[in-house]
Amino acid sequence: MYIIIVGGGKVGRGAARDLIDMGHEVCVVERDANTAWSINNELGEVALLGDGAEIHVQRAAGMNRADVVVACTGRDQANLAVAQTAQTRFNVAKVIARINDPRNERIFQALGFNYTISATTAIVNAIEQEVSAGLTRLTQLRSTAFVLAEHVIPSLAPCVGCTVRDLDLPPHTVLALILREDDEPEIPGPNSTIHAADVIIAVTQPEHEPALRLALTGES
Repeated sequence: MYIIIVGGGKVGRGAARDLIDMGHEVCVVERDANTAWSINNELGEVALLGDGAEIHVQRAAGMNRADVVVACTGRDQANLAVAQTAQTRFNVAKVIARINDPRNERIFQALGFNYTISATTAIVNAIEQEVSAGLTRLTQLRSTAFVLAEHVIPSLAPCVGCTVRDLDLPPHTVLALILREDDEPEIPGPNSTIHAADVIIAVTQPEHEPALRLALTGES
C-alpha cells in the first residue's frame, strides 16, 4: 500500500519506520526542515518538506494515489484539515487522524471519526487491519451535540477585514477551515484575516448557530 503520513514527529516517524519495515511505500510530509532531513537520513528519501494542509504539497506527495492517509501532527486543526481534504478532494479510501487534545474528541466524532489515534502502534494496527477511520463528508454529521456550519462571507459583512481574534464568536465554537476564492484551504489561526467571499466552516452547538451567523455575516 501507498501510505502518506502528515507529521514527522515521534508518532509519525515511528509509524513510518514500522510500515517501511513491513514493505509498504511511505511518504512523510513534514514542515520542519531539520525534522525532514533527520527522517530522510534515517529512513531514506521518504520525507517531503512542506505543510501537509496545503493542496500543492498534498499533490506533490501523491495523495491522489494514496491508499491510506494518516494525519498525525501535533495540531488538531491541521489533522482535521488534512483528513477532510484527503476524503473530499482526493477520495482516499482510508483516513486515520490523531487527536491531541481530548477536549476536541467530540468535535472529531461529530465529523464521523470513530476513535482517537494516540500511539504509533494503534496507527500501524489500524492500517494493517484495514480499519476505516469512518471519516464522513462534511455534511454527514452523526452527533447531535455539535453541528457543522458553513457560511459564505458577504462583501458588506462586518467581519470583513477582521482577524479571527477579533470575532465575537459564541461559546463552544471552533473555526475549522477557511476556503479562499482560489479554493485553497487555510487552517485559521488567531491572526487569520477574513475576506469577502471566504467560505467559513465552523463547528458549533445548535443553539449557537444564530449567534455564529450574526458574527460572520451580520445577518440575524
